[in-house]
Amino acid sequence: MFHNRTLEISVGIFVALGLAAIFILAIKVSNLSNFSDAAGYPLEARFDNIGGLKVQAPVTMAGVRVGRVEQIGFDSTTYEAVVMLKINNEYNKLPLDSSASIFTSGLLGEQYIALEAGGDPEYLKANDHLIMTQSALVLEQLIGQFLFKTAAEGSDKTEGGQ
Repeated sequence: MFHNRTLEISVGIFVALGLAAIFILAIKVSNLSNFSDAAGYPLEARFDNIGGLKVQAPVTMAGVRVGRVEQIGFDSTTYEAVVMLKINNEYNKLPLDSSASIFTSGLLGEQYIALEAGGDPEYLKANDHLIMTQSALVLEQLIGQFLFKTAAEGSDKTEGGQ
């Protein structure tokens, strides 16, 4: 009887550790671990297409996380996506003419915003706007353009050969 009780407790501990590991993995994958109220300043960037960019997506510079996407909206006057970034206070010397681009980590990974420093001696301040932006590259559009171009080249060859 004592042996059964020890076995049941061991199995229970093993199952609890397994569930804890799954929970930690789920938090890491969903980026919930990066919710932080770190002090920062807001910047605005406007894009023609943000693809699958989401709130809380990383904002990086030279591969280093410098902030997060705080809010995504739509301007019905200019028909642009308005993305509010929260840049950590320790990165307060970003040149005024810095640019923002939307990239995808890996082939099908999450999207993030990459900042590239400009050369202006003045720095961005809270609520400034990033003027130079590059929209997300949408894989479906690229495939469509490739197929359209291939189909057009194929029809040119068949017309020329007759």
